[in-house]
Amino acid sequence: MRGSIEGKSDVTENVSPFLFFLVLVSWCVTFTTLFPKNARQNVTKNHHHKKKNKKKNSLLLLLLLDFYARMQVCGSGVRGAGGVYRREAAKNASSSSSLSSSSILFSRRSFPDGGSCSKKRNRKPKTVSSSSTQSDILYAHVENAEHDNLGHPECAARIPAILEKLEAEFFLERRKDASIVCLENPPKASVEDLIPLDIHSQNYMKSLEFLAKTKAPCQIDASTYMTPSSFDAALSCIGASNVLVDAVFKGKTKTGFALVRPPGHHAVVKGPMGFCLFNTAAAAVRYAQKQYPNDVKKVMVYDFDVHHGNGTNDIFAKDPTVLFVSTHEDGSFPGTGKISDIGQDEGEGTNINVPLPPGSGEKSVLEAFDTIVEPAARRFQPDFIVVSAGYDAHWRDPLANLNFRSRTYHYLSSRLKKLSEDLCEGKIVFLLEGGYDLTGLPEGVSESFAALVGEKSLEKTDPGLYEEPFEKAIKVIQEVRSVHQL
Repeated sequence: MRGSIEGKSDVTENVSPFLFFLVLVSWCVTFTTLFPKNARQNVTKNHHHKKKNKKKNSLLLLLLLDFYARMQVCGSGVRGAGGVYRREAAKNASSSSSLSSSSILFSRRSFPDGGSCSKKRNRKPKTVSSSSTQSDILYAHVENAEHDNLGHPECAARIPAILEKLEAEFFLERRKDASIVCLENPPKASVEDLIPLDIHSQNYMKSLEFLAKTKAPCQIDASTYMTPSSFDAALSCIGASNVLVDAVFKGKTKTGFALVRPPGHHAVVKGPMGFCLFNTAAAAVRYAQKQYPNDVKKVMVYDFDVHHGNGTNDIFAKDPTVLFVSTHEDGSFPGTGKISDIGQDEGEGTNINVPLPPGSGEKSVLEAFDTIVEPAARRFQPDFIVVSAGYDAHWRDPLANLNFRSRTYHYLSSRLKKLSEDLCEGKIVFLLEGGYDLTGLPEGVSESFAALVGEKSLEKTDPGLYEEPFEKAIKVIQEVRSVHQL
């Protein structure tokens, strides 16, 4: 309404008095021509015929003059409306950056009362684009249903179980207000995309592709299977994680979350291991560093999977630009991740391993985070944080013996969010690793999502776990702090 009121006054200001006078005169002359003084007098038919011809000629001339005057008023009106809407657009631009240029251009062509000089009438303005809105979480899911092996814990049911949990009312409401957004159909990476990242040897990538085409389905090692679709499945995981990295650095979201499988943190430079084919976390790190070299010099990887991320550990062992920190169960697969593994050569000190004793739970891992993970991160000052988010330390999980509650993942995720905001403008991406219980896994992921949008824990009941060996955990934590001078 404000635009239309100001528009009318603006039109009046731009139309000269001469034009109003011309319109007024034209209508007066028209009136006197149509109704002359002798119109009621008796006249001859010949005289009446002449007057009629003169009347037609006068009307034609006056209509032309009137048309000219109206066009001048119309032109002034458009200019006046444009002035009003330019001022309104400038005000709107200062308060909201989401107004599109197309909608401003359309407003310049609009009359204050909704009319238009063009032949097209009743044209509606374009809807203001919301693409500039930054979501709290942008997540992508890659189910890879054909990458499956009957009876194997790393099964195709994992991602659907998570997505079903995310259909709860809380998350539906969050999707409505666009604080949680799903990235549909993330692109698949290619071998050519992986080569410059230099995380796996080219021979390994070629042999894995050949194996998928000629030998699959088969067992690659004691725990890792291969189907004809597994090679593409692993590439899809990397494609999804990398596009989330792009979204974070382009300001489209605060947090990226890749719900992908197979996991990746066990995959080493020259081969697969522990359900993993390609190391998704390592790919995300290298992609960020190469794609955004001016913004990303140093990256921190925090791995809270119950198993040590030996692949990520080894890939970055000599790299001083990557800080790798892992809290995991001591003695579990693959048997690596000792306190003494601190990195090599120039990377010495950038590998921090915290092997928690079996039975450790929420109290132990939060103590490790607060006294090791956070201080190490603040000392390192990363430009980006990648989280290898494994949910197999949950007390329900059958593959290990740590006893995290569902809410433990809320506490870890909220701490990670705060850390990223303090150190690297909130730039953080979570990548799904382990988690094999189809109740514990969805609960843990849901807790992470709740934390990342600033909501309280969703856990309603205490699972009644055994008391954890906190004193043993404290001894490990103190030793790690001593080794790394934290």
